[in-house]
Amino acid sequence: MTDAAAEFAPRPKLLTPVVLQELSRRSDLCGARRALGHYGAILGNGVLIWLVASTHGVGWALPLMLLQGVLVAFLFMAMHETAHKTAFASPALNIVVGYVSGFLIAWPYEYYCLFHWEHHRHTQDPARDPELIVGPRPRTETQLAIAYTGLLQLIGRLRLLVRHAVTGTVTFSWVPARRRATVVREARLYLAGYALALFASLMLHSALLLWVWVLPLMLGQLVLRPYLYAEHTGCDHTRSAFENTRTTFTTRLVHWLAWNMPYHAEHHAYPAVPFHALPKLHAIVDGEIKYRGEGYVAVTRQTWAWFRAHFDGTKP
Repeated sequence: MTDAAAEFAPRPKLLTPVVLQELSRRSDLCGARRALGHYGAILGNGVLIWLVASTHGVGWALPLMLLQGVLVAFLFMAMHETAHKTAFASPALNIVVGYVSGFLIAWPYEYYCLFHWEHHRHTQDPARDPELIVGPRPRTETQLAIAYTGLLQLIGRLRLLVRHAVTGTVTFSWVPARRRATVVREARLYLAGYALALFASLMLHSALLLWVWVLPLMLGQLVLRPYLYAEHTGCDHTRSAFENTRTTFTTRLVHWLAWNMPYHAEHHAYPAVPFHALPKLHAIVDGEIKYRGEGYVAVTRQTWAWFRAHFDGTKP
């Protein structure tokens, strides 16, 4: 195993080194099928939005924009898998799909790789897990409701992007000094890309990107954020991936959309295992998992209640 988190995962007897090595095999074919399916759905639905909006008006296209929002926002999962370099066997394909996905969801890929590596190293550690450090915990009902929209997180990423690009400085501990120039350069490239897209839209007098990308990305946070809160909220502050991470049992459609990441305890225990092998891994380690969610509606109720119970900040 190459990830430090794996050392804290107990090895069930059926998960032998040979089996784990087989499960950890990357596949360009599996990665291409999932990526092309995901991006193909975005492209196809985007065409439908354009056709309906241009023929009947934007209002009639709103349901399609909601669907587009979920598809676009969940490109986070494509970026996540490529950050682990497990989406494809080819390193170049991981980087290309990671960069494109990160650009479309305003998550700089190189920065996210460092952020996420630290998250795996220190999962649920309040002092060192970036997911717990970045952004304050909700303290009121209003703050909680806003947090679940995901808009604050999206705005925070954009502000971070601008700060890195404009100031040329990166201060986070999870970004080593040797990588800070890369993070700054990446932020500037992203902003240049956004500026170019805006310029092209203005020159063409077209709001197409607004309807098929920008507005859907904002709407999609309403689904993505509760999904992400389900991964660790309310789980133990221990170093065991089977105790600090939740696996949520859900539909095949959600598994497809989320690149099998509902098997999240399995992923944290053995992060070198690619998305397409997680169902097989789950069948082996299922009995080790402490936090098991029965669908995202039920888990969202649980995570919402957990945040409410911790408004005063006295509980970890």
